[in-house]
Amino acid sequence: ALVHRPKVLVADEPTGNLDAITAHEIIDLLKKINDFGTTVVLVTHDRDIVNHLKRRVITMKDGKVARDHVGKYSLA
Repeated sequence: ALVHRPKVLVADEPTGNLDAITAHEIIDLLKKINDFGTTVVLVTHDRDIVNHLKRRVITMKDGKVARDHVGKYSLA
């Protein structure tokens, strides 16, 4: 899928069942993809990953946007 340089890449829980080291390798790879100009939509419940990225965070609650901010994981 990345060969054609998509404008958007959706990653739904890409680190869900991985150990911490492998998870951070995947996140670093997604950051590099983003650096090349692809928008990466990352869905995760892992607060450590969210806090590490320090990027835009959209928090959903009951199917609606509860918060839209830059920074860290928070419960809406």
